[in-house]
Amino acid sequence: SDAELDEKAERIKVYARVSPAHKMRVVGALQKKGHVVAMTGDGVNDAPALKKADIGVAMGITGTDVSKEAAAMILTDDNFASIVAAVEEGRAVFANIKKFLMYLLSSNIGEVLLMLTAFIVTTALGKLVLPLVAIQLLWVNLVTDGLPALALAVDPAEPQIMARPPRSRKEGVFSRYLVTYITGVGVWTMIAVLGVFLWALLSGREAVEAQALAFATLVVLELFNCFNCRSEQRSVLSRDGLLGNKWLLAAVASSLALSLMVIYVPFFQKPFHTYGLSLFDWAVVLAAGLSVIVVVEIAKLVSRSRGRVNARAAAD
Repeated sequence: SDAELDEKAERIKVYARVSPAHKMRVVGALQKKGHVVAMTGDGVNDAPALKKADIGVAMGITGTDVSKEAAAMILTDDNFASIVAAVEEGRAVFANIKKFLMYLLSSNIGEVLLMLTAFIVTTALGKLVLPLVAIQLLWVNLVTDGLPALALAVDPAEPQIMARPPRSRKEGVFSRYLVTYITGVGVWTMIAVLGVFLWALLSGREAVEAQALAFATLVVLELFNCFNCRSEQRSVLSRDGLLGNKWLLAAVASSLALSLMVIYVPFFQKPFHTYGLSLFDWAVVLAAGLSVIVVVEIAKLVSRSRGRVNARAAAD
């Protein structure tokens, strides 16, 4: 019966001697369980099930014209390994879209929170000075954010991407992890940069110096953060965590070189509110920038530990 098939469909591995109507029932039973169903076929009798499935896959060499018209995808080489390759590529593309959004949105939310919180705090202290001027914000958004974000969009697929279970069909790009990451890193960006800015102001530095330190801290922190975004679980300190994407390395190096030009070349210092930072200044900037890697690494470690505990519980 349909009820029996719905209950057993996920556990059945092989169906034999099936008719076109049976294929339709199998596809429907799996879809009721929330699965994304792919149906492969080459004959006329496969057409109804190819049409009903979420993704109908017809054979390009041996397939009939009817099956090809009913399918959403045609295998030109009739090789089932091509389906696996397509799934892997699709997962990699989807993951890279998430990396792109994680990086850009966490950076932008951090900048918004920074400016808003700094306005409130400095007003309360009686020193209304914003940590970044308009041209510094434009520079960060165009140079620091832009190049690494584009490099993340072409990030190589993670080694274990095909070992993961498929995501729920109800889960969009903005998953709970993505929203949590964007919010958490955005808040931490605000805390780190604002902390350096207020330290500079309260230690007697001029406003221009405090702004230059905040600008350098924001640039360095966001460049470190792009390496965090390469994986939701894998550590930055893993073998491919830092060196696995040559385009990202080139983008970070280019963004850093251009930002150093703005900081040290006298022609740019006045309009960009910068000055030649000392070694002590860079020690403060690097410490604040590296903190984002430490925070995210701790979060990933906790997430991996919970995943192992849940896996053992499921096995038991």
